Amino acid sequence: MSPPREWKRVKTGLTADYTILKIREDTVADPREGAEHPRVIIESSDWVNIIAYTLDEQVVLIRQFRFGIWQNTLEIPGGMVDPGEDPADAALRELEEETGFVPSKMVPLGFIHPNPALQTNRCHLFLALGCDAAGERHLDAGEDIEVVLTPRARIPDLLRNGEITHALVLAAFMKERLYWDKETSYTD
Repeated sequence: MSPPREWKRVKTGLTADYTILKIREDTVADPREGAEHPRVIIESSDWVNIIAYTLDEQVVLIRQFRFGIWQNTLEIPGGMVDPGEDPADAALRELEEETGFVPSKMVPLGFIHPNPALQTNRCHLFLALGCDAAGERHLDAGEDIEVVLTPRARIPDLLRNGEITHALVLAAFMKERLYWDKETSYTD
């Protein structure tokens, strides 16, 4: 079986601009039949998510309200990459802004596509080791974040029992697991 052929963009137009994201509607041509179809695309800046460990192997989690599901969620620190900003710098900035923690070492874990069916952006994943509460929190307007330190050994239970449900956070912990499978120990 041959791989799918590349679609052709016939027309594109910006539908809405909401500062943190733009909605675009494309008309695309089906490579198999040539028929045209509308597609909605969400353009957004790249994101970062950070799995952060303190010196005593506590995981720095955050709890915050998420309007899409109208409830608090337990997740890892993260946020948007500013225009022209390196993702590693954004990860350091977001970690300190949201939690006040500063790492002694940052390890890139790669990136994932949050939803390639609709979104253009990537989520860059980082492992922050040797974190110390030496920084200062600077929450954005409209943010209300609780820092939750959790023993490393408890993370699998939080994932298993549904206390952590954010798909990007689940993917980050999977990438972290793959990283540690290649490493011999946690030592910084």
